[in-house]
Amino acid sequence: MKLLLPFLLGVALLAGCATAPSAPTGSHLPAAASLDLPATDAGLPGSGPIRRYDWFRKLWTERRSKWATQVQADQGALVFFGDSITQGWGDNLGNSFPGVKVANRGISGDTTRGLLIRLQDDVLALNPTGVVLLIGTNDLEEKAHAWSTVQNIHLLIAALKQHNPSMPVILCEVFPSSAKMKRPAVKINRLNLLLREAMKDEPQVTLLDTWTLFANGQGDAKPEEFPDLLHPNVLGYAKWAAALRPVLATLGFIDNEPDHFTPEEGFVSLFNGHDLTGWGYQPTTEDDLASAKGWQDSDPDAGEWPVVKTAVSFDGRTATPENRFVAKNGRLIVTTPPEGRRIQQLWTTREFPKNFILKLEFRATPNTDSGIYVRGPQLQCRDYLVAGPYTKLEHYKPQDWNEIIITARDGFARCTCNGELLEAAMPVPVTGPIGLEGDRGQMEYRRIRLQELP
Repeated sequence: MKLLLPFLLGVALLAGCATAPSAPTGSHLPAAASLDLPATDAGLPGSGPIRRYDWFRKLWTERRSKWATQVQADQGALVFFGDSITQGWGDNLGNSFPGVKVANRGISGDTTRGLLIRLQDDVLALNPTGVVLLIGTNDLEEKAHAWSTVQNIHLLIAALKQHNPSMPVILCEVFPSSAKMKRPAVKINRLNLLLREAMKDEPQVTLLDTWTLFANGQGDAKPEEFPDLLHPNVLGYAKWAAALRPVLATLGFIDNEPDHFTPEEGFVSLFNGHDLTGWGYQPTTEDDLASAKGWQDSDPDAGEWPVVKTAVSFDGRTATPENRFVAKNGRLIVTTPPEGRRIQQLWTTREFPKNFILKLEFRATPNTDSGIYVRGPQLQCRDYLVAGPYTKLEHYKPQDWNEIIITARDGFARCTCNGELLEAAMPVPVTGPIGLEGDRGQMEYRRIRLQELP
C-alpha cells in the first residue's frame, strides 16, 4: 500500500511541469498570467478534479495576486495551506499563535490538485519554516477517488521535502462533515486511512488526528462546532488551534522558554527539564514479548514494538537515539511515531521501594494513547475523553496541561487526574521504577516529582 510508483511518476511530472513558475527573487513578482487558473488540465501535475467555476477562478486570481505582493514580507513564515477551512481562519489565524509568524494560503473551494498547481508561488517561494496542511474535503465533493487524492497529497509532501529536507510538515486529517454535504463519514474515513498508510516512515511529517478531534458518534461534524457541517466556527477553530499547539511546541515554534518550576517541600524531581539524566531503556520482558507477538499475529494494523535487549541509560542526552523521547524546555516529550503506532517505554534508572506520592502534568494531542508505569503496572494516560478509558471526567482539559497524582501505599496506588478519581486501589509491586509509555500520538510530561512516605 505504499503507492510508491504512482508517487514517483507524479514527482517527476511535478518537477517537470511548465506551469509551475520558479520562486520570485528580489523585487520581481510572478507574471500575472501565472497566477490565473490554467484553462485546461494539460501538463498539470497530479490527477483528479480542478475546479473552474467562475467564482472560484475569480477568488483564485484575487487571493494569489494579493499574496504575490507579500512574498518578501512573508519569508520564513509558518504557512497554513488548504481550502476554505484554512481561508476562513483569517490572515492572522485569529491570533491563535502569538509570536509566530504565520501566512494563510487557503483558497475556498480548492482541491489537492489545485494546491499542487500553486505550491511553488504560494508556499515554496516563502521559504517557510514549517507547513500546516489540510486538504481533501473538496476532492470528496467532486467525487475524486481516494487514491488520487492521497497521491496528490504525497506529491505535495515530496515537493516540500525536496525544497527543504529539514522543514517540518503537520498534516491534518480531513475533518468530518456529513453525507448532506456530499462528504459521508465512510468516505472521509477511507481517505484518512489511506493518508495514514501513505505517511508511514515519513519522519518529516507529523500526522494530526483532527478527524477524531471533531467527529460525533456517527462520524459526522457537530453542529455546535460546524454550523453548516463543513466549516468550523470560533469554537471549532479554537479546538484546531489547541490540537496544533503541542506539536508546534515540540517543533520549536512556541513554548520555547524554560519551565521555571520548583517542587514542593519534600518532593524530588525525577526529570531535570533539560536532558534525560536518570532515565533509560530496560530490557523487554517476556510478558511484553508475548503480548507483542500475540497482538501482531492477530492484528494486521498492530503497532511496532521495538525489542530492547540490554539496559541503557540516557544520562546527559537530550533525546533517545530514535528521537522518540525528547527533553525540551522542561517537557519530556513522547513524539508522534511516523509508523502511526510504536510501543516504547522509558524508565527511571532507580527503583522506589518506599511508599510515595508521584505528581506530574501531561498534555496530549487528539486521541493520544500513552501510559504511566508504577513499579511495573500501567496507569492509562491518554487524551481521556476521546481515547478513554476515563471518558466521564469533568475537569479534564483537552490538549492542555492536566495533573496526575499517584499515591502508592502498601501495595496499592490511588490515582487522580485534576482531583478526579481514576483508580482507587491499583495493585502495584513492592518496588520498581517509574516509567512512561509511548504508543499513538504525541504526549508531553512535565514537573515529574516524587515524595517518599514513611
